[in-house]
Amino acid sequence: MRVLVHIEHETGVIEDTAFELIAIARSLGGEVEALVMGAEPEALAGQLGAADRVVAIADPALETYLPDAHGVALQAAIRERNPDLVLLSYSTAGLDMAAPAAHACGLPLICHAVELRQDGSALDVRSQTYGGKLVASSRVPIPAIAMATPGAARAEDGRLDGIRPVETVALPPGSAGAIRLVESLAPETGGVDLTQAERIVCAGRAIGGTDKLAVVEELAGLLKAEVAGSRPVIDAGWLPKSRQVGKSGVTVKPRLYLMAGVSGAPEHLEGMRDSELIVALNTDESAPIFAKAHYGAVCDMFDVLPKLAARLKDS
Repeated sequence: MRVLVHIEHETGVIEDTAFELIAIARSLGGEVEALVMGAEPEALAGQLGAADRVVAIADPALETYLPDAHGVALQAAIRERNPDLVLLSYSTAGLDMAAPAAHACGLPLICHAVELRQDGSALDVRSQTYGGKLVASSRVPIPAIAMATPGAARAEDGRLDGIRPVETVALPPGSAGAIRLVESLAPETGGVDLTQAERIVCAGRAIGGTDKLAVVEELAGLLKAEVAGSRPVIDAGWLPKSRQVGKSGVTVKPRLYLMAGVSGAPEHLEGMRDSELIVALNTDESAPIFAKAHYGAVCDMFDVLPKLAARLKDS
């Protein structure tokens, strides 16, 4: 089997999810090709020693990520390399490019994959659905395209420096596309940098509103921790955007990540899966976060958090 792995990168830094994809590709056996697109993609080749070779598409139109130009480049690579499997991350770029590539190249598309195994001329796949509460099994003929859920493998297993052969693919003429980058705007941090926090207490949708945040804030203060929220909490306006953890927020790696009322959807897990100690409180015993947490309790957060705070005050 030959696997073509799409490598996401920004400002010269390869995303952890790209190394996860390489780890998945390596587990399937066969050859692994790392596809890097950019103005000078060869500069990243030295970080991709876990692949067998690097496939580079160099063009000024690919300097920053734009879905139309990068999508055409991906399709060109698929047609030229003719892989058995194309791996992308379930990310913004993956969502932009995977479906159009599958349609244009006439390949089946697998989404939300957390486990892939080759069985002859097919793949047996396990995929998360309904925010990770259900796992669907499917059998897909190869060649195929798959989007893997972040966290499906360990980035460390696909991270290896080393020089590999670099082969080039040309971007088809006129592929720059109609989209142009006008300006990059970084979100306001509000003086908070969750990426540097050693302890975080994260509130989920079950918190119910800003009037209930006091119980989370009290415990966070006693733990000398920052308060964070899942996307539903941010979307509801209960906490500012600077405190969102997850796929559309920030990625954190604290020593302690205590979650209250967070179900553990893949999008949230992407932002905190590498935390050193994960503690989860949820009333739903089937919440997917319990599969990731080091310690978990099926309970009402409003029963437990005040008691934890009282215990800390007495200690």
